[in-house]
Amino acid sequence: MFLLFILGLVAGMVVPFQTSINSRLSMYTRSSFYASTISFATGMLFLILINIIVNPHVFTADFYANQSLSYVWFVGGIIGVIFLTGNLLLLPRLGASLTVVMTIAGQIIMGVLIDTFGWFGANHEPFTVVKSLGIIILFIGILLMNYTRKTQERRVTPVSFYLWLIIGFIFGFGPPIQTTINSSLGQQLHSPVMAALVSFTIGTILLFILTLIFNKSLKITTYNPTQGKLKPLYFIGGILGVVFVTTNIILMPHLGAAVTTIVVMLGQMIMGIIIDHFGLFGTPTNKVTLRKIIGIIALMLGIILLRFF
Repeated sequence: MFLLFILGLVAGMVVPFQTSINSRLSMYTRSSFYASTISFATGMLFLILINIIVNPHVFTADFYANQSLSYVWFVGGIIGVIFLTGNLLLLPRLGASLTVVMTIAGQIIMGVLIDTFGWFGANHEPFTVVKSLGIIILFIGILLMNYTRKTQERRVTPVSFYLWLIIGFIFGFGPPIQTTINSSLGQQLHSPVMAALVSFTIGTILLFILTLIFNKSLKITTYNPTQGKLKPLYFIGGILGVVFVTTNIILMPHLGAAVTTIVVMLGQMIMGIIIDHFGLFGTPTNKVTLRKIIGIIALMLGIILLRFF
């Protein structure tokens, strides 16, 4: 069980690296959708190679003759793209901290609902008073880690601002649902990496369509005035995404939707703090504070209460 938690933390830790790499790639594509399409396509090709090595039978007609197509083949990839697009809409309207808080709140609540009611083929886990206490502690930890002082007056009307808060919360439902559905597909196919390939393929197709609609060009520059020449490193974001998605598929049956989501989220936050503390990837230095340390401890305590009580 301890190794599963470590695996989840590592999977979460790759996300800030992937985000940074995709962000740099977008400077050459001049489109977040186009950069995401390239990232997904890279991940898809990587997964094809992995499946050729470990699951060559999935590319035969006999394999698909024994499969029954259902929503689990398509919805996981679609939800992944919806969540990605949602973050692009939320960031300029709520700011980074509120976007993180609201989407994570949605993830935790949906993860608990999936476990409690056994939605999407998940194992049923009864909800207890101790788990409700764990959720409260989790929210306290998240707020401590993402709290920022208000530096300027908001420029949006109160009604629209609160509407976007609700939308952000709803967008947060996506990752736990995606993880649960992809995990169900992985169990049906008896292969997490094949389930990940299906998800990445659907995501790549959707993002390619969105790129054609909003970008209307597939040009990519090889030089950026601030970043210099385009480097091969900027194309590995999809491979990191493969690590994240496949690990979630593996963990879901063992930890449940809520704990899988929270452990991975904790890994993201820890790596985000490390990046900020040392100013990695050209980010401004933001030293670790006692408040953030208390926030991490609260998150860990919340995970323990949700998983073991």
